[in-house]
Amino acid sequence: MSYGATFPLWRAAAGEAWQDYTRHAFVEGLRDGTLPREGFLRYLVQDYVFLVHFSRAWALAVTKAETLDEMRACAATVHALLDEEMRLHVGTCAAEGIPEAELFAAREAPQNLAYTRYVLDAGHSGDFLDLMAALAPCVLGYGEIGARLGAKAGPTPYADWIATYAGAEYQRTCREVGALIDAAVARRLGEAPERSPRWPRLCARFETATRLEVDFWGLGLSA
Repeated sequence: MSYGATFPLWRAAAGEAWQDYTRHAFVEGLRDGTLPREGFLRYLVQDYVFLVHFSRAWALAVTKAETLDEMRACAATVHALLDEEMRLHVGTCAAEGIPEAELFAAREAPQNLAYTRYVLDAGHSGDFLDLMAALAPCVLGYGEIGARLGAKAGPTPYADWIATYAGAEYQRTCREVGALIDAAVARRLGEAPERSPRWPRLCARFETATRLEVDFWGLGLSA
């Protein structure tokens, strides 16, 4: 699993928050099947709403881009979110008697509001790199989690969720996003980005978004 050169640096800078996110009790419950079904459905409904705003953030990235390659990559990610990833949510919830119209109209949890608005604010108040740093924990973190669970999970009722993020299609999206971030960083900060005065702020963006991911998992464990 390799998602480029920038992602490992940001991940390391996030410190313990990254482990709290990728090894969260919710994630381990997916792996071993102990996660209560009602908690999973609560998370899935909120994650559908999250992906609506996440798609808007990637669409915003198109307007922040400086090259056609960046624009095309961001537009492709919007397509992957709206037409591929959200199918998991719609299909799983439909089987539980929750139609897509109900998903779209769901009331946002405070954790959802905090995370999605943080990402959108990063894009509106900052530039393309600010937005990429805020977006990366979700895209690439789910890829890392999916790859690990796909290799280690035993029989679990959440095999479809794991297969979505461990699958070749999503893993390809992660590699493409990692390459997009690497090229964007090199274009704007040069070949030694860690020496740029902007680097600490980008690391802080990534770390904040990671902490918000931790809070988001908690939705599925709350009473």
